[in-house]
Amino acid sequence: MKTRHELQKVFADVRDYQEMVSFFEEIFTPKEIKDLELRWELLKELHAGHTQRKIAASHKISLCKITRGSKILKKPGSITKRLLDACYGKKEE
Repeated sequence: MKTRHELQKVFADVRDYQEMVSFFEEIFTPKEIKDLELRWELLKELHAGHTQRKIAASHKISLCKITRGSKILKKPGSITKRLLDACYGKKEE
């Protein structure tokens, strides 16, 4: 089994919240966790209907970082969009 698939399976198998917190802290650096947090925040803001320019300005980042998230949310069958809909309600199309 390839390393990427092993890691995906490990993530899928963790069912306990505190165990996931500990696992994140063990395998990711604080910077990597911050990068993941920012990626999720950008996706949440896009999902909520904020413009890419507003998000870029508020986080002081380039539009390129946000464009990827926008494409993910527009992709048919996006798992990320489904998860955001479940967490925060469906965005009006």
